[in-house]
Amino acid sequence: MFKSTLRTAVAAAAVSFIAFAAHAKDPMVGGAAMYPSKNIIENAVNSKDHTTLVAAVKAAGLVDTLEGKGPFTVFAPTNEAFAALPRGTVEMLLKPENKAKLTKILTCHVVAADAMSMTVKKMIKDDGGEHDITTVGGCIIKATQMKGKITLTDENGDVAHVTIADVKQSNGVIHVVDKVLLPKM
Repeated sequence: MFKSTLRTAVAAAAVSFIAFAAHAKDPMVGGAAMYPSKNIIENAVNSKDHTTLVAAVKAAGLVDTLEGKGPFTVFAPTNEAFAALPRGTVEMLLKPENKAKLTKILTCHVVAADAMSMTVKKMIKDDGGEHDITTVGGCIIKATQMKGKITLTDENGDVAHVTIADVKQSNGVIHVVDKVLLPKM
């Protein structure tokens, strides 16, 4: 009986450890684990650092797209990045009459590819230190590398830094950025 109980306890501990190890490797974004088995929207709604982005995606009507098959690479600005925009900008963009402008801004953060950071870094290197990325919204973002980290320059010359790279999703990848990338308007 003791051997059976011990075997059961060891088996339960092993299952718990495996479950913990599997969970531990999922990156944390905004206090939430990001699961590679979930799509971009399913993960983003759990990040407390991306509530503004999620609200904007809903207002722009892009939820179905970003829940779709993909693959997509999303450069996901944090709430702080949106808060750094001029006062009243986010509120203005969320109004129904500004849906086209909001959609343009958001789609300038999306690439129709699954581009992990090593791929982006290789493209930067292969292109002599700077690689142009064309987004779904038609924006050209210039990717460079500084101290091993990817930086993205929008069409206005503003620079965003990838703060968390390679957050794998079932339909692509998210790279968290510290600035909203804006199209030339």
